[in-house]
Amino acid sequence: MDFEDQLRRYFGTSDLSAITPGALAAGVERMKVDLGLAKDRERQFALWALLHMLGEAPDLDVAFKDERDREAARNFMDLAARAGEE
Repeated sequence: MDFEDQLRRYFGTSDLSAITPGALAAGVERMKVDLGLAKDRERQFALWALLHMLGEAPDLDVAFKDERDREAARNFMDLAARAGEE
């Protein structure tokens, strides 16, 4: 799942700075619906990760049934936090 493809799919552009507040809200809402409907674990994780980067991710216990997926999400959050410190 390519990051830029997902931005185009949900927000109509791959340029984050070009996304209007209305388009951001609508795209996030569509992503949350798709996350809830996702059957594929990898797609589910990718959607959750993008929502996390946008500050809109649901809680781990809501997003993931499997503890392994929740642990992977925690690891992702730790890595993202460390990358933001640099």
